Amino acid sequence: MKRISFVLSVLIVFSMLLAACGTPATTEVPTAAPATSEAPTAAPGTTEAPTVAPTTEVAAEETVLPRNETLYFNGQQWGSVVCWNPYSANCNNAMAIAQQDNARIIMFETPYIYNMLDGNVYPLLADGDYAWNADRTEITFKIKAAAKWSDGTPVTADDVAYTWASHIKYQDNVGVGSQDYIADIVATDPQTVVVKAKLGTDGKAINPLIVQAYLSSNYVMQKAWTQTLEARTGGDPTKFMADTAEDVVFSGPYGKYFADDTKVVYVRNDNYWGQDASMWGKLPAPKYLAHIIYKDNAAGTTALQAGEVDISQQFNANVQDLWLKDQLPISTYLPEPPYGIGASLPTAYFNLGSYGLDQLAIRKAIAIAVDYDTIISNAMTNQSATFVQVPRSLMNPTAGEQALYDSSDPSIKALQFAGKDIEGANKILDDADIKDTNGDGNREYNGQELHYVAVAPNGWSDWQAAIEVVAAAGKEIGIDITSNFPEWSVYQTVITNWPIAEGYDIFMMWSDGAGPTQPWGRINHFMNSAYAQTMNNWNGNWGGYMNPAADELINEIPTLTDAAKIKADYTELVKIYLTDIPSFTLMYRPQSFHTVNESVWTGFPNSSDGSNPPVPPLDCTDGYSIACLYNLTLVN
Repeated sequence: MKRISFVLSVLIVFSMLLAACGTPATTEVPTAAPATSEAPTAAPGTTEAPTVAPTTEVAAEETVLPRNETLYFNGQQWGSVVCWNPYSANCNNAMAIAQQDNARIIMFETPYIYNMLDGNVYPLLADGDYAWNADRTEITFKIKAAAKWSDGTPVTADDVAYTWASHIKYQDNVGVGSQDYIADIVATDPQTVVVKAKLGTDGKAINPLIVQAYLSSNYVMQKAWTQTLEARTGGDPTKFMADTAEDVVFSGPYGKYFADDTKVVYVRNDNYWGQDASMWGKLPAPKYLAHIIYKDNAAGTTALQAGEVDISQQFNANVQDLWLKDQLPISTYLPEPPYGIGASLPTAYFNLGSYGLDQLAIRKAIAIAVDYDTIISNAMTNQSATFVQVPRSLMNPTAGEQALYDSSDPSIKALQFAGKDIEGANKILDDADIKDTNGDGNREYNGQELHYVAVAPNGWSDWQAAIEVVAAAGKEIGIDITSNFPEWSVYQTVITNWPIAEGYDIFMMWSDGAGPTQPWGRINHFMNSAYAQTMNNWNGNWGGYMNPAADELINEIPTLTDAAKIKADYTELVKIYLTDIPSFTLMYRPQSFHTVNESVWTGFPNSSDGSNPPVPPLDCTDGYSIACLYNLTLVN
């Protein structure tokens, strides 16, 4: 199997990078430290708000953002915006540019938008459903006649085709990541797009899942503006992607209004095409979307409590206290634990190159001894389902993924462990003759004592707390496990290069969340031998696990259309994973932390709102979650 899309891997890396420590899920690493200064914000319910200096395109004088027209965020933007170039991977423009499974679409738009709650994609720029040909080698779709760019010109199939050609010509992340799976994207007339899959030696599409996911994960850029960008950068790929693109043309409902090192503000395009009856039928309710750049989570939580933040995409510890104890008009998508939709699976990997960890008995004993309830209650403050509520597999807790394997299979039930099974762990080790023979309290394997270091990046507080629980489990079963927390700058260079350096025996990394290639993409990253024991590995399978039987199933699933066969393959993969235990998930984590304060705005998605289709709790910016912006109303 060819390597999985590099762009998907990069998006996983950057979306989880800050989320892992309770900071935001973004697709880009901040290029500057978060600002230490914070702009003043208005009291909840008032009509005054921060005074900002808008861009010169808007006005020369300072302008006040009316509180009753502005939706405030935290937890997405950390550090100053660098650029507005949708071809760039280094803009640090988190709210505007995030091409991922649930693409962020306030400014730039995709043909389709993904809904993580029902697993469906819905047309945005596209007109109606896309269609595969009989051989599943080409996808055809049309562009809505109503779709327009911010300069008033139509969005066309030529824009889609030229965007693809530019990705390939300039070898940006999207081009590099997709060219192994997509042969070409062409316009057969002004409204019709054909996406041609790259074929294998058997004449079949190499990976139809990735081909169709492209349609809801990647933006369409204007051909005319792209040509302007090319002209001023002289066709140089580095300059093309480094351009700040202050003049960028976009199709979404919001564009740039103001940005500095304290805040970023987007303003609604009141000529936005989406108010056409063929799409939303109206404009989104807030005129401005604003994000103050807070110095840390604590500052963001304080602002949320004060009603200065409407939507919080950050980890707020003991979030339930905000309404149960403080009696604030704050809520989460779910009113009870785990409060959010746990779509991703932060996981501890065993370094299979470490002495003894190639032995299943040692891996299994450690994994079943860990007290996961303590991790969930302490590290996550109950913002994760437990492994009793959602038994471990390779699936996230969403109903769609849980239905993709046979959870009633007795052989799987026998393999699922909920943790803190000290008696069972000790028996496994004793039966494998891995015992303490010299009386020092530490077990030996083949005469050598077992000493391991469990690691997580320094400052990623929830991961650090989880790793401490893993280390504590070792001591209860006679295996010495100590913890260590190196800086991320060191950590990421070690775990991505094989052989993994000494002192990284058990280490935490992230997983894919919810998206149109899931759960296949997550399983591929967990288990595919193609990534095992390689250098510069940002794809997954960091512990070095190899299993040809798993590889065969992983390679087969994207080519299947028979639902029963797909379910059978996923079920078998779950069995293999829970039998071999190359890694073990420590918690379920929300795709986004979505906590809202309804002092000013109401109508945010929640689990009982009855919306159809359901609007996912992705901060009103990602995928079908943007429907939230059309449902909001003012409290007063």
